[in-house]
Amino acid sequence: MIQLRAAIFAALFPCLAAIGAAAQDVTLTSRDGDVTITGDLLGFDGEFYRVDTIYGELTVDGSGVLCEGPGCPNLNAYVAEATLSGAPTMGRVLMPALIEAFALRQGLELSRENSTDIAFSYTLSDPQSGDARGQFHIRLTNTDEGFADLLAGEADMVMSLREVTRAEAIRGREVGLGDLRDARRSRVLALDALVPLVSAGNPVTSVTTPQLAQILSGEITDWVSLGGADAPIAVHLHDTTTGLGQSTERRMLRGDAGSFVEGAIRHLDGEALSQAVAQDPFAIGIGSRSERGLTFELALTGECGFGMTATRRAVKTEDYPLTAPMFLYLPARRLPKLMREFLAFTREPAAQLVIRRAGFVDQLPEEIAIDDQGDRFANAVLRAGEDVSLEDLQGMVRVLSPLKRLTTTFRFEPGSARLDAQSRSNVDSLARALESGFYDGRQLLFVGFSDGEGPAAANRTIALRRADAVRDAVIQSAETAQLDRLQLETEAFGEAMPMACDDSEWGRGANRRVEIWMR
Repeated sequence: MIQLRAAIFAALFPCLAAIGAAAQDVTLTSRDGDVTITGDLLGFDGEFYRVDTIYGELTVDGSGVLCEGPGCPNLNAYVAEATLSGAPTMGRVLMPALIEAFALRQGLELSRENSTDIAFSYTLSDPQSGDARGQFHIRLTNTDEGFADLLAGEADMVMSLREVTRAEAIRGREVGLGDLRDARRSRVLALDALVPLVSAGNPVTSVTTPQLAQILSGEITDWVSLGGADAPIAVHLHDTTTGLGQSTERRMLRGDAGSFVEGAIRHLDGEALSQAVAQDPFAIGIGSRSERGLTFELALTGECGFGMTATRRAVKTEDYPLTAPMFLYLPARRLPKLMREFLAFTREPAAQLVIRRAGFVDQLPEEIAIDDQGDRFANAVLRAGEDVSLEDLQGMVRVLSPLKRLTTTFRFEPGSARLDAQSRSNVDSLARALESGFYDGRQLLFVGFSDGEGPAAANRTIALRRADAVRDAVIQSAETAQLDRLQLETEAFGEAMPMACDDSEWGRGANRRVEIWMR
């Protein structure tokens, strides 16, 4: 009796069973018969029962009880299930690729069944017996609908191209999903980017970030202003119900621009947007890097001469200013074991390779030798502000030349000292690497950089504070790391190595960063 009570109280931590089955009456009895719990079975994850009782919702370890009643699952034929709803950009290619690789890793056979045009299921089965071990149900809705399904108990995970909103987070707490804004409730599965797209026949090859903002707000309406044909610009955007559409608004509507140009053509998915732009020589669209189709990507430039396209490395380091993290949101409940193993697999190097092959940007850290960064150091010399002396540049080269840069970079939300979503994920990833001992015996230097606004000395001081803050955040997250086995140090060079022009908020945001250099 005492053991069962202990198990019950211990199990009050959030757990999740497969969602979708109607609640049914069950009676759970301890194996010695001393304790009985009666209620509606809300779910079973293969290990734990989740029951709605007169005492509230309880989660009970199945190994300590016997189940009786119409709602009791067949323990000998249990199938782990999870429903994923949300962004088609993730559900159409990325998730199937990861599920297929996971099934191969587990030695399970994989089959697919299409329910509708926007819903399908993958079944993972034992190759010997043919018995199903797990099922992934995927719904290609949009980010808004994905969160709505989660809040309604109709999905276990949300495939999202934006962060959870405040209203969604409040509603999530109300329905018992925990704090969806907590770092433990989401993970960045892969990276994409917002890119300006034109047809292959358009002679314009680049656009400055201020010009792009003026095009989207309707201040620039003709291609001749950009060195193109004397024709009006047709603007194509993702629909406002989609994660990419909402991300586009958040990233593009800055400064005085309050809304996009009237008459902008909206699309429900990236394929439709890229196809429409490809067929119109006078169109420009804000699409995703992974769904460019037959369009051409414009380079983002500035008055100072920088040019940047969404290369894999530029997106991974966030040197490209319009990166778009791809989130997987999870409630504060327990998933079935097979699903937890799948989520663990998505962080492994093998899964990161799958993500890359699927056309997205992975998050596996890479080391970049200084010989491969000649353009960055050349820009440091050519674009350094008046307050940056030759001695400052020589000092920076002297410190960094023996080291290699990690692609793990940290940037901040606009007008805030808070790390952005990708960088918060980087803190977690780096902390786990430290805990695993991956960097034992090495020196990691957190290097702060700033934009060129204000005095150089003050900028360097601010950059050093940011570097200290990021290092401290990583240390705090790496609770089990043996930090005496490596060196974690900080340095700052302020505005000495700009990545973009300071003539826009996007450019200044790209310059305010903390990089990791290592020996």
